[in-house]
Amino acid sequence: MSLSARTQGPAREPGLEPPSLVTRIQARLDGIAISAFLMPAVLVVLFLSVFPLIVSLYISMARLTFAKGGFQLTFVGFSNYAKLVVGIDRDHFLGVFATPSLIGWLAFGVVAAWLAVSIVRYLRSAEFSLGGLIGRLISAGIAAAGAWLIAHTLSPEGRPGTVVVTLIYVLVGIIFQYVIGLGLALLCVQHIPGRRFFRVVFLLPMMITPVGVAYLFRMLTDTSKGPFYPIWNAVGLANTSWVTNPWGARWAVMISDIWQWTPFMFIVLLAALESQPTEPIEAAVVDGANRWQIFWEITLPSILSVSSTLILIRLIEAFKIVDLPNVLTSGGPGTATESLTLHAYSIWRTLDIGGSAAVAYMLLFVVTFIGVSYANFVRRRMAEA
Repeated sequence: MSLSARTQGPAREPGLEPPSLVTRIQARLDGIAISAFLMPAVLVVLFLSVFPLIVSLYISMARLTFAKGGFQLTFVGFSNYAKLVVGIDRDHFLGVFATPSLIGWLAFGVVAAWLAVSIVRYLRSAEFSLGGLIGRLISAGIAAAGAWLIAHTLSPEGRPGTVVVTLIYVLVGIIFQYVIGLGLALLCVQHIPGRRFFRVVFLLPMMITPVGVAYLFRMLTDTSKGPFYPIWNAVGLANTSWVTNPWGARWAVMISDIWQWTPFMFIVLLAALESQPTEPIEAAVVDGANRWQIFWEITLPSILSVSSTLILIRLIEAFKIVDLPNVLTSGGPGTATESLTLHAYSIWRTLDIGGSAAVAYMLLFVVTFIGVSYANFVRRRMAEA
């Protein structure tokens, strides 16, 4: 090796030369330009999403009073939340507690046993960590408290509050909407005459506003002047008021909600079924599998991810039900059909702005807890599958 080669050091391979000063300046300017274009949009999103949350959180800890020249908000801490949980609005928010029936104790025992088994399984799993255990214990405690609340307020002597009524609307509504929507979707993927017509007909309820649906069912359930009066009269139910019974009124709200939102489940599940590959089904038919085996072993697993996302979307949306109970029953009889959103609205109309914001934040906590728990449950089950 010559002396000049030794003094120049090892030769660099082509393409590995350090970037020139012009290249570095250009890369820095590109980064500044990207930030300059993105930051206004990011700030607008933060202003529209985070700022209202902070303001409403402060309002939920304040009391509105009218003063000379306007109004003033007085900070009261967690008084509005305490009023809902242990104060004068406890019966309205949580309900009236009573000794559960045998079925209530059995249901609570099943939930408690399931939570205990889940904790034990996590302790024995390879994913165990102290942080995960603490998180699961907190989640299990909240879930057990919710089951205890439902068991005590749904007893014969008790009365459910707006929290439990909203949970009933969400749970019953989603179960029926998914089952009926899946059944209609399975029917429409069959090669039967008129399936295109029924696809359009099944979507019609979703195109009607919730207020319109509420007035429609208010008219249909009128047993004295409604269009079904001859039928009610023939079966001896003329002049019967459904809404004077708490559970009759709740079922009227739930049926109208199921009728309106089943098409949403139907159209998404129909798209999932039609995008399903046909080769596994044809192979199963050749192997002699029956229809139930094809559905349980092939069809249902193939739409599982779509179903879990669909249920999560509907779960979040269902907690905000307000139009149907407000127009159909006005929240009655008493507060039997009031949802959390309608509860917040009724308090807001009495100018209890802080109490209304506190109810809205309690709804946010409930939706976040159930939504996150559901997402984690589905993610673990799909990872194990």
